[in-house]
Amino acid sequence: MKKIYFPFTAIVGQEELLLGIILNIINPKLGGLLIKGVKGSGKSTSVYSMTDIIPEIEVMNDCKFNCNPQQPEYWCEGCRNSNSTEKVKNISMKVANIPVPLSITEDRLLGNVDVELLLKEGKQRFIPGLLAKAHRQILYIDEVNLLPDHIVDDILDVSSMGWNHIEREGFSVSHPSEFLLIGTMNPEEGELRPQILDRFPLSVEVASVTNEAYRREIINRNLAYEKNPSEFRKQFLQETENLKNLIILSRTLLEKVEVKSEFYDIVVNFCADKKVDGHRADIGIIKTARTHAAFEMKLLVELRHIKQAAKFVLGHRTREGGLSKPLTEEEIDIFFDNLKKEDFIKETDRSIGIINKEINLFSEGGLIQQEKK
Repeated sequence: MKKIYFPFTAIVGQEELLLGIILNIINPKLGGLLIKGVKGSGKSTSVYSMTDIIPEIEVMNDCKFNCNPQQPEYWCEGCRNSNSTEKVKNISMKVANIPVPLSITEDRLLGNVDVELLLKEGKQRFIPGLLAKAHRQILYIDEVNLLPDHIVDDILDVSSMGWNHIEREGFSVSHPSEFLLIGTMNPEEGELRPQILDRFPLSVEVASVTNEAYRREIINRNLAYEKNPSEFRKQFLQETENLKNLIILSRTLLEKVEVKSEFYDIVVNFCADKKVDGHRADIGIIKTARTHAAFEMKLLVELRHIKQAAKFVLGHRTREGGLSKPLTEEEIDIFFDNLKKEDFIKETDRSIGIINKEINLFSEGGLIQQEKK
């Protein structure tokens, strides 16, 4: 019997959390979301319900890796062989939520070789792991801060590359593994290492709802859901379908959204001034802001989109090599609320140590030669 999950559009009072999830669905290239919050704040409920609003995908029939029929360059070996002479067969598939157990082993996660077949018949056969099943799906890590560090490192490495490479007993195999990574955690149970935190592109911190009217509505909706899950879901079918259609439309609009050059300057200066580690933050803010604008059916990013994106991207990110705490929402609000018109003008006086370089590209050998002028 299939479990009936709480509807995504029925969740009350967690607007920032829902927005973070929606933006990742519109643009999976954002890379995922870390959800931090106390117990009972709706973290797991929101993650399991997000499959309601994700559009279906097309996959190759009988493929263990959910290969995309429109991208033959990324087909697994089985799809390439079976469709070399046949017409491509594809089916529609609902995106699934793939949970990662806290007790998972590296072989179960990455995949392994069928040792029994190898010993008996000398044949090599790859047994796909959880990351193969998660390709083009949602990979959900509940209590990510309690998962062994080496398992988290494996997941984040594959997530950043989009490919899973396995080497076992002289056997080598690779397969695409692009998934929407969602992690939840309760900070009271321990924090994540800074190196792991930095690999999560976006984060959001949720708290218990304090508005009394919202709290009453949360009680009413949960009791109605427990009494009759099927009937309760029917009440939100139209809202769910509307949101799903809006997500589809936002995806088509995303590539047309433009960002003013002044906003690039603001993001770069802000991250540099606050000593944010690395360059992932700068890139993530721009990508998130563009996605937010697309969700609102706007072709031009506004400053408020940059501000909200900064909260998603910088709320967990280390600074000064881990010596300074991440920026708070209040600090981000103060900076963006105090921006004046002159702040939109590029401050060339602050540029230091700029060295002009002439880069010559050679077609033979792919060499790159740099000469300082």
